[in-house]
Amino acid sequence: MTNHDYSKVRVYNKLVRDKLPEVIAATGKPYTSHVATDVEYQEKLRQKLREELAEYLASGEAADLADILEVIYALAELGGLDRAALERERQRKAAERGSFTKRIILEES
Repeated sequence: MTNHDYSKVRVYNKLVRDKLPEVIAATGKPYTSHVATDVEYQEKLRQKLREELAEYLASGEAADLADILEVIYALAELGGLDRAALERERQRKAAERGSFTKRIILEES
């Protein structure tokens, strides 16, 4: 058994990308993880969406926007929608109510 300095262990308890355990293992650092239940997965995806949105709002960077999209795809899949179905729903709403390209600001109604 190896001695580890657990005073430096960080507790995350958050959803991470699928390959992160491999990245950590390659460094030789110990870690623990588990596979989420459906209920936990949905909860953690929602937390991750809030986290990624906050990061994008702070940075405005495309990489953070792409992270939001990845979380949205995962939420859609969990809800039974693949990317194509999600895109069809987006197109349906755009055809019905428009999108945001005209930059209209509603001041009063």
